Amino acid sequence: MPHDPSRITYLLQRYTTKTCSREEMEELFACLPEGADDEALLRFMEETYQQAPPEETLPEVDYEAVYQSILQQPAKRRRLFPFRYAAAAAVLLVLAGGLFLWPETDKQTAPTSAQLQDGDVAPGNNKAVLTLADGSVVTLDSTGNQVITRGHTRVMQQNGQLVYQAQHAEAGLQYHRLSTPRGGRFRLTLPDGTKVWLNSASSIRYPTAFTGEQRIVELEGQGYFEVAKNAQQPFKVMVNTMEVQVLGTHFDVMAYKDEATVNTTLLEGSVQVKDGAAQQLLKPGQQAVLDQESRTITVQEADVSKIIAWKNGLFVFNNMPLTSILREVARWYDVDIVYQATPGTELYGGGISRNLNLSGVLDLLEASGFNHFSIEGRKVIVLP
Repeated sequence: MPHDPSRITYLLQRYTTKTCSREEMEELFACLPEGADDEALLRFMEETYQQAPPEETLPEVDYEAVYQSILQQPAKRRRLFPFRYAAAAAVLLVLAGGLFLWPETDKQTAPTSAQLQDGDVAPGNNKAVLTLADGSVVTLDSTGNQVITRGHTRVMQQNGQLVYQAQHAEAGLQYHRLSTPRGGRFRLTLPDGTKVWLNSASSIRYPTAFTGEQRIVELEGQGYFEVAKNAQQPFKVMVNTMEVQVLGTHFDVMAYKDEATVNTTLLEGSVQVKDGAAQQLLKPGQQAVLDQESRTITVQEADVSKIIAWKNGLFVFNNMPLTSILREVARWYDVDIVYQATPGTELYGGGISRNLNLSGVLDLLEASGFNHFSIEGRKVIVLP
């Protein structure tokens, strides 16, 4: 049965002004072509505009040009939308009168406090704390450039990263720890040339020189590794009792204590994940999931673009519930999540720039789901 164009127009206007009820949102998405291909979606858009009565106007938009620009963007660059409505989301973006695409991440800058509205929260940035072997602490940020010298160890801070110079084994083995707070991230180059991206609320402990038969580091939180190849000296990442062993590869380990699993995702090369008697060998594109309660390891295909999105300045969600998304938001914006209402059961797909202020992220979540949010200091209140 054909849908009334006037009704669709009304629902679209309610949707874009964030005034539609749960029932109206369900009705709107039910009007859209089920499983339609690109041609059918474009035809639906044209017909909606042509059939809309004069008294029910939509924003003027070159819908064909805008729609084509959406199609040319990779999926991870589109506006956030409920996962089960992914096919229809491009239509809503155009009919709503605007695109919500991320700007290029390498051109983004974090807002200054002067740009923040009262009650808003700025996104995280490059900041960390380096704890040296003697217990002294060095605070690191995005702009600092300095050389840190302790005995034979020489470390250079270059903007948002820390670089160790290789040293001879006879210099003596010492351990350093790099820690990022909530709302921080940092990049590290180890003495062997291995590159590490450290996500918020994470830490890595490592020697100032790799001696012996293995290169071993200890991780808490989340880190992305590009390991320098050295077949004679395997590289290991230890997460409590779990170890990830590699020779030379690119991979991500997510091991937050407030998550139910420890996830190791392989992008390039091969790794072996071990925890007690359980072990799995990964191929590129696979993820090992360690259940923190049962200590069992399962292997599944990974959405690699989502896994490493944080390293590239993005939140990317693929069939994720609101509670999981808000845990990521809490770590990046250094806020606590307080539930005054039961979170909606809808699943989300799409993505958001991590350089938006907190209010911008919450606005997109509101427009795409059924919960509302308020910011009170360093708390995000989840409302009906």
